[in-house]
Amino acid sequence: MTSQTMYYIILAILVVQFVFDQWMEWLNKTRWQANLPAELEDIYDAEKYSKQHEYRKANYGFGVLSDVFSFVVMIVFLMAGGFALVNGWVMNWSDNSIVQSLLFFAVIGFGSSIIGIPFSIYGTFVIEERFGFNKTTPKTFVLDIFKSMLVTALIGGPLLAVIMWIYSVAGLYFWLYAWMVSSVFMIFMTMFYTSLILPLFNKQKPLEDGELRDALEAFSKKAGFKLDNIFVMDGSKRSTKANAFFSGLGAKKRIVLYDTLINDLQTDEIVAVLAHEVGHYKLKHTLWGTLTGVFQTGVILFVFGLVVGSPLLSQALGVEEPNFHIGMLAFGLLYSPVSFVTGIIMSVVSRKNEYAADAYAAGFQLGDHLISGLKTISVNALSNLTPHPLYVFFHYSHPPLLERIKAIRNLTSNH
Repeated sequence: MTSQTMYYIILAILVVQFVFDQWMEWLNKTRWQANLPAELEDIYDAEKYSKQHEYRKANYGFGVLSDVFSFVVMIVFLMAGGFALVNGWVMNWSDNSIVQSLLFFAVIGFGSSIIGIPFSIYGTFVIEERFGFNKTTPKTFVLDIFKSMLVTALIGGPLLAVIMWIYSVAGLYFWLYAWMVSSVFMIFMTMFYTSLILPLFNKQKPLEDGELRDALEAFSKKAGFKLDNIFVMDGSKRSTKANAFFSGLGAKKRIVLYDTLINDLQTDEIVAVLAHEVGHYKLKHTLWGTLTGVFQTGVILFVFGLVVGSPLLSQALGVEEPNFHIGMLAFGLLYSPVSFVTGIIMSVVSRKNEYAADAYAAGFQLGDHLISGLKTISVNALSNLTPHPLYVFFHYSHPPLLERIKAIRNLTSNH
């Protein structure tokens, strides 16, 4: 195989991926109905549904525009030898291979962020604002960008530098040592993300004493779940949309409720949402998710270690002498079809886990409260409740609301 053939393979992957994504979005659009479907009458009223329809249309048109723009920029950059050009710049700036790679990814990452900012501004301050979701101030928006870049530089930079150093000294066993380092990092982030990284963007405070905390603690005791940390996060700082999540392992586990969730839901509904999150923990979804991620990383690093030094990959992007960052970039582009397949598998498992966590909550006679809570969250977020089944298969990490409701009702009717 020649480098020219490899170049065309990379180009073909990008084109096929773009066309497939656009086809999926269009397919999903065909399921929209302007009038309220009978199956949604007890969830949406006609006015709210009409607003949801307009929200879908606005996001679809904007999504197509941003996707086309990003695709064109990527193709033009690739065909014009942009990656080789940036590689030449960083080679002139430093003779150190690790510094060269860090500079390379910094330039590419910064450029990508700058290109995305106008679209992010429009999405936040025009579309989300128009439909009453946005609570982000310009100051918060700008600070989020700088904080994200800083976190990436301070965490991603050193991690990448360590992996590149391992590559330079470990030879054949590079992938194994890099996997060990990556695994430790992943487990650390799983345990400490909400206590170390999240506070940079959102405030969290312990849930105040009162009816809600008493109800949550009573359920936790009934479920045999040691709940030391119930936190409320200021999600309303950026959006009116509600959410809750579970994070951490062992003693570092933590339940985080958005303040918008507490404002929108009744106490029994919030207890049902907590029961769902506890279900994830009891059924070891968090643990298995982390272990699966560790295993996937090991496979990726093993394959990457076999090809990173290949002149074929570097020359496909216009760089004659192979180096780590060009090899990593080319590998990432070539690996995307495999990543797409593994992503589908992970989505299937994730949806299965969501059903299982719903069933766990229903086992405590909280099924009806969970249904009413999920309805409120979905309606307030103007969620699409009639997605195309193929779109769900490829993209949804959670089952559609109507499918979840049907499954919960089947469980409650059988008890």
